[in-house]
Amino acid sequence: MSVEVAETDKRHLVVIRQSVERFVDEMARQFDRADAVLLDVAPQIYRGAKAFFSKAAVRTLDIDPESKADYIADLCKDNSSLIRRSSFDFVFCTEVLEHSVNPFAAVNEIHRILKVDGLLFLTTPFNFRIHGPLPDCWRFTEHGLRALLARYEIRALHEVPTPDRPLMPIHYRVVARKANEE
Repeated sequence: MSVEVAETDKRHLVVIRQSVERFVDEMARQFDRADAVLLDVAPQIYRGAKAFFSKAAVRTLDIDPESKADYIADLCKDNSSLIRRSSFDFVFCTEVLEHSVNPFAAVNEIHRILKVDGLLFLTTPFNFRIHGPLPDCWRFTEHGLRALLARYEIRALHEVPTPDRPLMPIHYRVVARKANEE
């Protein structure tokens, strides 16, 4: 079955891809350093953090066994047997949470694997069509993101607005810090 993609969604996809790329580039310019270890979640379908972080050690995680990621794992589960607690200085989770069946479990697992004071760099669409890889389960508002990230200190939460449509952002970008071990 072929589904026609609306022009609005084609435009929004361009905006989202540009937003993610700018975000990763900005974070690399601020935080790339030789002593850092970064986890990039599911980067196989886009350029990924490796294209921007030249000093930090970049590892990858994906649920897809065909992805050739460093870690094949479900972010919604406890992966203690695979990844030690407090292993990463940074975690990039861009355009992933809407595909997770349990986003609260996913952000809790990210919290577990981040070092104290480690940073989560998160992006998620809001005003965008259902898309693959399926399942595509969620859209998060600013309020939903704040609830989802309650264990973190949110340092920045930026929305990319939809022109002529207030309160319906196309996309969100978040920087959140793991403040403690809890």
